[in-house]
Formats: sequence, C-alpha cells, structure tokens
Amino acid sequence: MSAAVDALALREEVKKKYREVAVKPDGEYHFHTGRRLAARLGYDAAIVDAMPDAAVESFAGVANPFALRPLAPGERVVDAGSGGGFDCFVAARQVGPQGRVVGIDMLPEMVDKARSTARAMGLANVEFRAGLLEDMPVDGGWADAVISNGVINLCADKRRVFEEIRRVLRPGGWLQFADIANGKPVPESAIANVDLWTA
Repeated sequence: MSAAVDALALREEVKKKYREVAVKPDGEYHFHTGRRLAARLGYDAAIVDAMPDAAVESFAGVANPFALRPLAPGERVVDAGSGGGFDCFVAARQVGPQGRVVGIDMLPEMVDKARSTARAMGLANVEFRAGLLEDMPVDGGWADAVISNGVINLCADKRRVFEEIRRVLRPGGWLQFADIANGKPVPESAIANVDLWTA
C-alpha cells in the first residue's frame, strides 16, 4: 500500500523542523525537548544529569524505549532516527565498552552534532551515520537490538522502514521503539496534508 502523502515533501518538512532543533535547541517548538522531557519520560536522572548539555538539549523523543528492556552489555545497537544522539549515549552506557551503538539520521546537522558530542564524551563505542530509515547504512543481521524514539511516525513508507529494521536485526534480535500511533481512521485529506504529519 503506497502512502497518500508526498513522501519527498514530507521528508523536506521533517528536515526543516528538526534542523531547527539541532541548531537552536532552546527554540520554541510544538513538542517538548531536552532535560525536562527526559525527566518527564522516566529516563534515569543519574544518567541524564551526568551528560553535558549538548547531549541532551536536542532530545525530542516521545517515550523511553529502554523501559521495555535494558540493553545488555556487549550488544550491538542501531538507533533508527538518532537525532542529536541522546538515546545513543544512554545505549552506550548500557552496552558498555564491548558493545557498539550506531545512530542513523537523515539530517547532517544532527549527525554532526551527535558526532561532536560523542567525541567530547569520549565514547569510542558510538558511531553516527547519515542515512534514511528506508535504506539504513548498516549490514544485514548486524544488530542485536534496534531502538527508535518518535521517528517512524514521520516516515511515509512505514512498511519499508520495518523491512529495513528486520534486515539489520540478527535472528532473534529486539526492536524497542517508542512512537505516536493513531487507532482511529484518518481521512485521506488529512493523510495527504504534510503539515498535519509534522504538527
């Protein structure tokens, strides 16, 4: 089933809105961000408090994917839609130095910010790659777990995103994601309205 929304137009609108979160994290947005959001979503305060501002200020998730299951030491993790890297930094602490975390994001501003912050934090087990969730730059079967936080809902072709998640997960691997879902029918006119997808 193809999406009724213009996928390229949606992607450009998402880029526009979240580029601002990367470069102006203290701006006014229609969603919560930063440390207050992390506290509201139940992230471990000790972990968040220990992070520098750059690691937390652009966080714009919708829930806590680690509440589903803590990651195990040594696991290999992909963060699908890693933004400024906050969930990757949490994951890096859980998997430890023997584990690996790869964040994927389509925005160069977010990838650059996340890479810079990871270097400043001395996290050698975290890597950030530019890419789309519909075509992740990760080898098939590489990940023990895929995490995602409030990003899949912004993709027009969700079936393709889930196919990619399945491809990068090893057999028996875990998907831990938090997102926005709607259980009621949505009129075609609303589905085709790019502004409603990102509002």
